[in-house]
Amino acid sequence: MAERPESSAHPQAAAIEVDDGDSFVEPDNASSTASLTSSVLKYRKLYGRTYHNFNPSDVEYWAPNDDKQNDGLDLNHQMLLILNDNKLYRSPIGPNPQRALDVGTGTGIWAIDFADENPSAEVIGTDVSPIQPSWVPPNVKFELDNAQMIPWPYPDDHFDIVHLRLMIGSISDWPAVYSEILRCLKPGGWVEHTEYDCDVTSDDGSQPKDAAMARWGPLFREAGEKIGQPFDLARGQKLYNWMKDAGFVNVKEHPFKLPLGPWPADPKMKDVGNYNLATTDQGLEGYAVYLFTKVLGWSLEETHVYLAKARKELRNKAYHTYFAA
Repeated sequence: MAERPESSAHPQAAAIEVDDGDSFVEPDNASSTASLTSSVLKYRKLYGRTYHNFNPSDVEYWAPNDDKQNDGLDLNHQMLLILNDNKLYRSPIGPNPQRALDVGTGTGIWAIDFADENPSAEVIGTDVSPIQPSWVPPNVKFELDNAQMIPWPYPDDHFDIVHLRLMIGSISDWPAVYSEILRCLKPGGWVEHTEYDCDVTSDDGSQPKDAAMARWGPLFREAGEKIGQPFDLARGQKLYNWMKDAGFVNVKEHPFKLPLGPWPADPKMKDVGNYNLATTDQGLEGYAVYLFTKVLGWSLEETHVYLAKARKELRNKAYHTYFAA
């Protein structure tokens, strides 16, 4: 997170203690859109999944927008609430914010919760897919928009907080986006951005080097390079440096680890691991199928063989793996 006009420390997330017990949960696999044109609502289809149709020649967003993928997004929201002790945000925005913007709002769940928690605020959620519910708090609205279309349709010095998360692979020019966020924030306003590293790793070497999930991060970074929209936002302090370069102050990093499965000994992290396993398993095909087949050139059969191996590994209780963020 960062404040509009410093911190030099770059903390590292602590190691997670392993629970040697048998606890394990099997993943379960089982608005303002009234004026949209019919073409936007006719989603593109690929291998039985649906994708946005918002300027498809100009916007390459790789994840599906169907119910299966969206259920995973809502699971992810709950996971982050547990991780952050039921707090929607860390930024010290004060008790009566007036305006908030949720960029890449997805199902709109963060924007809706923020609006409920802050009735003083007018909340806007933007996305390239009109998948948000129509029954929402009166102080929230959703807009179809692509964050890369700059300038944004908001005045200078407008928002108390701009929130982003899980935007990997969706933006080609992050410095330009951060400069636009700075313009739209009030002096003293905050931007808060949460991203994961695509790498699946373990601190104790429990994941074999030749594991399918050990290839997950490298494959996504390769795909991101091909489409010109990076997936490595959580690596090398990229977000920190882009915020600083844009002119933000009080830039703070909060690194954490998201275990894949209930292997941690700590009860809270065990819950986080269960949710992370569920949301990862729910979204695994959706994450991979477009990028692997249309960008990396894999066949659908190759993709499914890889995903079958990946799912088997996700269920292996001996692998103490995690995503870093």
